[in-house]
Amino acid sequence: MEASKKTSAISPSAKKVSKNATKEIVKEAFVTQENVSKRKAIKLENIQTQSNDKRNDLNGPVLWFDTATLHEMSPADDIYARIINLQYSGIILYLEHYATFVKTVPARMKVIVKLRDEKEFNAFISEHSSTILKEDSERFIIWYGDTAGIKQLKEAGHLTCYSKYVDDNASLHDSIYEGLDADYLSVKFKDPTNIPLELVIASLQKTGTILMKEITDPCDTDDALVTLGVMEYGAEGVVFSPNDQQHLDAFVTGINGRQYPNMNLEVGRVVSTSSVGMGYRACIDTATLFDDDEGILVGSTSEGGILCCPEVYFLPYMELRPFRVNAGAVHSYVYNVEDKTDYMSELKAGSPVMLVKKDGSVRTVPVGRMKIEKRPLRLIEVAFDSGKTVNVMMQDDWHVRIFSDKGTPLNISELKEGDKVLGYTTESGRHVGIKIDENIIEK
Repeated sequence: MEASKKTSAISPSAKKVSKNATKEIVKEAFVTQENVSKRKAIKLENIQTQSNDKRNDLNGPVLWFDTATLHEMSPADDIYARIINLQYSGIILYLEHYATFVKTVPARMKVIVKLRDEKEFNAFISEHSSTILKEDSERFIIWYGDTAGIKQLKEAGHLTCYSKYVDDNASLHDSIYEGLDADYLSVKFKDPTNIPLELVIASLQKTGTILMKEITDPCDTDDALVTLGVMEYGAEGVVFSPNDQQHLDAFVTGINGRQYPNMNLEVGRVVSTSSVGMGYRACIDTATLFDDDEGILVGSTSEGGILCCPEVYFLPYMELRPFRVNAGAVHSYVYNVEDKTDYMSELKAGSPVMLVKKDGSVRTVPVGRMKIEKRPLRLIEVAFDSGKTVNVMMQDDWHVRIFSDKGTPLNISELKEGDKVLGYTTESGRHVGIKIDENIIEK
C-alpha cells in the first residue's frame, strides 16, 4: 500500500534550503521538449452529480496551513501563533510532532493528519486511528496519497483527503476520478498555467469532493488568491503556508478583500431634477460584466449617493456596454468598501471599485479605463426617510439611468418629483476618502 511516487514527489519548483534560512523557490523552465511532448488536450467524461451543494456547509474558503513550513517546530512559532487566530480553517500535522501541536489547535479548526508513506500509514492505524474516532471523527481529516489507503480509512469512519501530484494528462485524469473517493482532494500542479485546475474544478463542481490546491511556493500569495477565483467559481480552498509575516499579511488582506458585508440600501424620493449646463462627466469602464440589478453608488457629497445603472439595458443607436456605468461628474464621490470613497477624477486603470446589487450584496472589481468627456449635466436631488438629502450630477441624456426602488432602470431625463430610487446615506465628513468625525457642511 505504498503511496505513489508522483504523489510524494517534490516538484523541482519546491526545493527548499535549510529550515531556518530564507526559503528559495527554484523555478524550472516550463516550455521544454519533454513538457511539450507530454501535454495534449484531455477529454473528460461527465461525472454523476449530487443534488446538494457541497459549499452549503462551508463558512467561506477552506484554508489549510502546513506546519512543515514553520521555522520552529513548536506552537510558540510566531507564524503559528498568528495562523490559529486568523481565517485559517485547518492545520496540517505530522505524526512526529502530532502530540506537540494537537492540543493547541483551536476547536473551530480541522486537524489534518498528513501521512507520507506506508510506514506512517501503518503507524497511524495502530497508534492513532481508534483514539481519533472516539474523540471527534468530524474534526480530524486524514491525508494520504494512496487510493487503497483512502478506501481503508473511509471504511474505518475517517474523513479523508486524497493528494495527487499532477504533471501530465494521465495524472490529471487520475486526480479527478481517484479524488471522488475522498472527502477532500488536494492537488499539487507542476505547470504554471491554471488550465488543469480549471478542468478539475469543472469536473468536481457538482460532486461532494472538496477541492484544494496546494501552493508550493510559500511566497506566492497571488497564486493562492487567484486559485479561489479561477473560472469565477474557484477551488473550495487552498493549502497555503507562508513562512514570513509579510506574505501572511498579504494573503490575509487578500482574503479579507473577498468578503464584504452587505450595504444597507435605502429607498429615497426624487425632490428635484434640473439641467445645470456643461461639465466633465466620467464613464467607469470596469474589467467585468455587470448583472442587470448591479450598479455603482455615486454622490456629490459625503452624506450618500444614488445607485447608478450600468449600460446593460436597451440603447436605440448603440451596442450595449455591459462593463460600463455612465457614472457622473468628475467631482463626485464613488462609494467603496470599508466605508471609503474615491473622487471620480482619481480613479484609473487598476483602481478597485465597489459594485452593489439591489439587495445590497457587494463585490469589488478593477477599473479598466476611465472615459472623461465634456457633456450637458443634470442635477438630481433625493430625500430619504432619515432626513438626509443627497444629490448626484450625471450626463443629461435619456440613455443614462439610475435604479428605481424595484431595481429597474429609470432614464434620468424622464425623472420627476416623487419617483422612488435606491441609494445610500451615511454620516458626512471625509478626508482623503476616509470617514472622519468632524463638523462639515456640504452644499
